[in-house]
Amino acid sequence: MEIRLDDIVVMKKSHPCGESSFSVLRTGMDIKLRCEGCGREVMLPRQKAEKQIKSIIRKEETPCL
Repeated sequence: MEIRLDDIVVMKKSHPCGESSFSVLRTGMDIKLRCEGCGREVMLPRQKAEKQIKSIIRKEETPCL
């Protein structure tokens, strides 16, 4: 699964604040996510995060002119 910085991921389980979408802050062996609802940051092992992701919303890349 390809997860990039600044992507928005929708998780199967929601955060305790009720929001289920997170923005990706860091990738590697661990993935750092920020809750879109309350702003809390969570760090998960890549394997566990990939199992919990329902969908990925990519930011549109603008071409350099």
